[in-house]
Amino acid sequence: RLRDEPANGRQVVVRVRPTLYETRGDFQLQVEHLEPAGEGLLRQAIEALKQRLAAEGLFDPAVKRPLPRFPAQIGVISSLSGAAIHDILTVLGRRFPAIPVVIYPSPVQGEGAVAGLCQQLLAANQRQECAVLILARGGGALEDLMAFNDEALVRAVRASGIPVVTGVGHETDVTLADLAADERAPTPSAAAERVAPDRLEWLARVANHADQLRRAMNRRQETRRQQLHALMRQVRLLHPQARLRQDQQRLDALARRLTAHLTARLRGHRQHHLQIVKRLARQDPGVRLARERQRLARLDVRLGQLASRCLEPYRLRLRENSHALQAVSPLATLARGYALAFSLPGQRLIRVAETLQVGQKINIRLHQGSLECEVVAIRNGQNPGLPD
Repeated sequence: RLRDEPANGRQVVVRVRPTLYETRGDFQLQVEHLEPAGEGLLRQAIEALKQRLAAEGLFDPAVKRPLPRFPAQIGVISSLSGAAIHDILTVLGRRFPAIPVVIYPSPVQGEGAVAGLCQQLLAANQRQECAVLILARGGGALEDLMAFNDEALVRAVRASGIPVVTGVGHETDVTLADLAADERAPTPSAAAERVAPDRLEWLARVANHADQLRRAMNRRQETRRQQLHALMRQVRLLHPQARLRQDQQRLDALARRLTAHLTARLRGHRQHHLQIVKRLARQDPGVRLARERQRLARLDVRLGQLASRCLEPYRLRLRENSHALQAVSPLATLARGYALAFSLPGQRLIRVAETLQVGQKINIRLHQGSLECEVVAIRNGQNPGLPD
């Protein structure tokens, strides 16, 4: 009649009847009633409720709805005093701070927890202001999480018209509300990460899509531009002016070739003419006469140089003789203050005073210039004396 098979290590509550076998001294306890004790009893009740609700299809994955990729507003049902609400708001602010958050406060354990959570779920669905709801609380013992194993809350989660993400307890804690929710997260922070898109990832995706769109538009424009150019070329080739333009281009090319040919021929004739002019210039008598003049000038310079070298010894001898003559010349004596006296007329050199007469005119030659004097007295003697 036991509803659950006993197992080693399980805590149970039993009602027993003690007996004593006096012959051998054996003491026995005969179990009359057995039931799970403590957490084991709670888990048994939860398991039974789980089996019954699963049979109704409340946990069927087919009825679960996908979460919005970019929710316009996020609702959070949790206690204002717990750490879970702080963790959720921190993660939401980090991942995408532009998404507004609405908090539906409710106790998450103890008396009134189930009613409060169900009431806030109903209020959120009536107000229809959020695209997704987070039902969360922090970790705790199994007794602390029993509100999330309540049948009323499980049915309220499943009946919600707004997708619900649960983040209850720690990663190992799995409640019936987690099974009924559209998506279960292991922790409250993980639930916030499931509902809020990553801002950096979205920015990168938007930038990537913008780059892809820009490249696609550039390719589209380039294709259309090439098609337009091809059509324009076809139109130009089919137009009558195109043939005329081609003939005109061909005529221009022939004209350029003719001009280049004539220019080359004219350049050749001009060079030939210049060569003839140079040859005539080299044979011109005037040119030859100019060259002979230059040659004569060079020879004249060389002759002068040669004559100067030949006359140099004679110049030296002349200079030496001149110096010797100047040493014995009477002019040198005159330069020392002496003078020469000549009788007039006749210009005879006067050596003896007695050859003159008083009143006779004489010419006295000095170092510079001469004097014409008259004899006023004649003194005899070999050394008449010099004036003071």
